[in-house]
Amino acid sequence: NKAVLADLGRFLNATGWKLIWGLNLGTSTPQEAAEEAAAVAEATGDDLLALQIGNEPDLYSHNGLRSRNYAYSDYWREFQRFAQAIRKRLPAVPFAGPDAATQTSWAEEFASGPERPVLLTRHYYAEGPPSSPAATIENLLKPNVRYEEILRQLQQISRSARIPYRIVETNSCFGGGKPGISDTFASALWGLDYCFSLAAHEAAGINLENGINQFGRVSCYSPIYNDEQGMYSARPLYYAMRAFSMTGVGRRLALESEISAINFKAYAVRDDRDRTWVTLINKEQGQAVEAAISSSRAFASANAIRLMAPSLSSTSGVTLGGATVSNQRGKEGDWRAAGHERLRVKRGKIEVHVPASSAAFVELAQ
Repeated sequence: NKAVLADLGRFLNATGWKLIWGLNLGTSTPQEAAEEAAAVAEATGDDLLALQIGNEPDLYSHNGLRSRNYAYSDYWREFQRFAQAIRKRLPAVPFAGPDAATQTSWAEEFASGPERPVLLTRHYYAEGPPSSPAATIENLLKPNVRYEEILRQLQQISRSARIPYRIVETNSCFGGGKPGISDTFASALWGLDYCFSLAAHEAAGINLENGINQFGRVSCYSPIYNDEQGMYSARPLYYAMRAFSMTGVGRRLALESEISAINFKAYAVRDDRDRTWVTLINKEQGQAVEAAISSSRAFASANAIRLMAPSLSSTSGVTLGGATVSNQRGKEGDWRAAGHERLRVKRGKIEVHVPASSAAFVELAQ
């Protein structure tokens, strides 16, 4: 639909966002994909970051789209046929991929192919399906060895190939999310730690899944929730994104931490205003942490803002810096911290009390 694509082009231009557009490899043809790609490129221009051919092709052998022995070599042959058809219409269009769901090795093979993609892509969901008894707040928040290994692998593949990687579809629980988990404050603490962990593993970014899903309903994991009656509101996960955009943008700093066997994370970033932000995330459900920050640099002041909610299972009452994100019509998304908490400096250390199930963002200024 040209009108829809034109609207998308205007949206990208207004927001400054870039587009990764997925083409249907599962049930389409090279010619149909080429027509679609040309229409998308015409509507979005320089805002088209890349085209992808196929969505989770590593699952085609499991979901009935291909035979049970469908492998990467089969995918690559199909990819080439589609890419050749698209190149006839768009000789210089960039590609990304392989957009795999579970097979990280596909990213390595894709990176070494002759196509030379501009971006390596993969999906990741922390939990799922929603019907699984194992999809719980406790499991969402506990340390996840599996995804840490995935990120280490992707980081190494990216470094070796000199191609950035991105998690282009992700959230707390696949299948539209799980009420009581994906729409709670627990998802905010998970999402905050997830963003920092991805940055620490040199990811180029993430795309959090949201909106209307294949089940015809609004996903409960959507950071910005649309009630389908014209009202938009910030879900807990949005607060994590907002906090990360403020405290996670800049140069990552090496951090030496002495953390005992508790579910607690710390990250440090220096922004372009020469402020240092130390993020402290306490995912323990019943244990506060008394943290102490020291540095070889002298700081003139130390202030904190906090990410908090009544409980991990709260779906409302979330605050960042003592304030909520507005859902008032015409002011949707407005937010400003209600105030900054002045922190004590004692014997050269900055003391920070981090309550259970909360996060603190410490701003150190020279």
